[in-house]
Amino acid sequence: MALETLRGIEKLGGFKVVRHKPEEMSWDDFDKTRDEFPINITDKMNTISFKIQNGPVKENGVNGCQVDTMIHAAKTIIEALNEKFPCRENACAITKLDEAIHWLEARTKNRAARGVEGHSKA
Repeated sequence: MALETLRGIEKLGGFKVVRHKPEEMSWDDFDKTRDEFPINITDKMNTISFKIQNGPVKENGVNGCQVDTMIHAAKTIIEALNEKFPCRENACAITKLDEAIHWLEARTKNRAARGVEGHSKA
């Protein structure tokens, strides 16, 4: 049921969501597209997978998604579930996910202000 909440979602965290591999493409070739399309939802198997960014973006380019993309996905799922089955616990979970997103954005802004965002520096 949770994954059904993502039906119709075409993008998460700025990344296009891929829902199936083209039939003419081998799994090895499909895996090579994961740098460009790191989020895969398989409705038939009720799965979602994320390829995580490997190394700093400025040093390695975008080759996966960040943890905040997974948090956004979790929040989207819980928000949709909360529309169907509203409760205090779902609302609290959404608030905490919003807080996590806020603090990750604050960290990024701080790192950008110090000139170390996207690099392997503290």
